[in-house]
Amino acid sequence: MRPEDYPAQDPLSDFAQGYAAKVARKGEGIEGEDILYGKDPYQSVGIHKPLHPSGAVFVFIHGGGWTNGYKEWNNFMAPAFTSKGVIFVSIGYRLAPMHLFPIGLEDCAAGFAWVYNNISEYGGDPGRLYLGGHSAGGHYSSLLAVKKDWQSALGIPIETIRGCVPVSGVYRFGDASGLSMRPRFLGNEGSGNSAVASPILHIKDAICPFLMAHGDEDFPHLVTQAKEMEQALEDSGARVDRTVLSNCDHFGAHYACGKEDGDWFGKILKFIAA
Repeated sequence: MRPEDYPAQDPLSDFAQGYAAKVARKGEGIEGEDILYGKDPYQSVGIHKPLHPSGAVFVFIHGGGWTNGYKEWNNFMAPAFTSKGVIFVSIGYRLAPMHLFPIGLEDCAAGFAWVYNNISEYGGDPGRLYLGGHSAGGHYSSLLAVKKDWQSALGIPIETIRGCVPVSGVYRFGDASGLSMRPRFLGNEGSGNSAVASPILHIKDAICPFLMAHGDEDFPHLVTQAKEMEQALEDSGARVDRTVLSNCDHFGAHYACGKEDGDWFGKILKFIAA
């Protein structure tokens, strides 16, 4: 779909406009098959199928500060994966401030469940699903990976996510997060959502492996959070690898995800193969 096909969202900040324009340019001419998993256009997935699927499926959630973004922002990533036989799926979800937490998270869960239930029709193996995302998408993917209270309601196995791949994700909200302000998607201060939405506070035993990444010039509070998340995962017994992407700021970390000759891409292929 095109941005004009969606309901209006908050205007992009000056800071993010260049990023949005660049990912749109990088994704020009790359289109997946659009499938609705809900009634709203944002409740959709884009499926990019290789000529010869290996069965592996990488599902990725876009960023945008929980208030902006489109699943098409991830289209530029697809060719690198499909060239290796990996089905690439981009998930869209409803945005704040019209839709506050946990609506966006629930949408991502529903989109992922749709993939589990239908990806075999595209040559995918529902037992080989890997979930990741950039920025806000890194947050949502991590929260879904560590929580065990949503799968049964959607009729999918607890261990459906075989590995989590957050890029420049957010892992903690509230006073110790380092965030300069409370994200609007969390709603009011008294909601308790800061704790409920913090992946680092929901880590328990039997967590799937994590392949984390962030830029070496990323937002400092996200780098700190990534180190804390890595330690918490290790303490739980989970297998975790944290990659620092050279010469990348917050947006550059996402651009790096589409580089077939990059270090991150090589690592994720090994991660999926393992």
